[in-house]
Amino acid sequence: MEGITRIHRSLLGADEEQDQDFLGESNGSCSLSPLQRLYGFAACLVAGLACMLLSLIVFLKPIKFAVIFTFGNILAVGSTAFLIGPGRQVRMMLDPVRVYATVIYIGCVILALVSALWIHSKVLALLAIISEICALIWCSLSYVPFARRMVSELLISCCDTEI
Repeated sequence: MEGITRIHRSLLGADEEQDQDFLGESNGSCSLSPLQRLYGFAACLVAGLACMLLSLIVFLKPIKFAVIFTFGNILAVGSTAFLIGPGRQVRMMLDPVRVYATVIYIGCVILALVSALWIHSKVLALLAIISEICALIWCSLSYVPFARRMVSELLISCCDTEI
C-alpha cells in the first residue's frame, strides 16, 4: 500500500519537496553528503576552468582548442549538478525563460565537437565556440533578475549611433 501511495504522490508532484535547496539533504535521492557534493562541485568547476584555460595553449590549433575548451565548458556547466541535482538543473535549463539559450548552447557544443572531430573545419569550430560562449553567457544572465534587459539596453545604446 505504501508503494502505491508513493507512486500516487509522485504523479501528483507531491515529491517535489524532496528536491531540497542549495546543499540541502534530499530524502534518498542523493547518496552524497552536502560536503561531498560541495567537493564534487568544486572539483568539476576547477577541472572545467583548468581545461578552458589550458585550451588557450593550443589556440593556434583550432581543432584541439575546440575539443579541450568544449570539454572544460561541459565540466564547468555540469558542476552545478552536484549542488542542485541533475534533474533540477535540467528543469532549470529548460525553463521557458532560458530554453532557447540552452538549446543554442547545446547545439553549439555539438557543432563544435562535430566540426572539430569529424569535419575538421577550423573556422566552423571557432564559430561554434564563439556562439557557445555567447549562448552560455545569455543563459547565465537569465538567472540574475533584469540582467538580460540591462545587457540588451547597454548593447543597443552602444550600437546606437545618432550623429
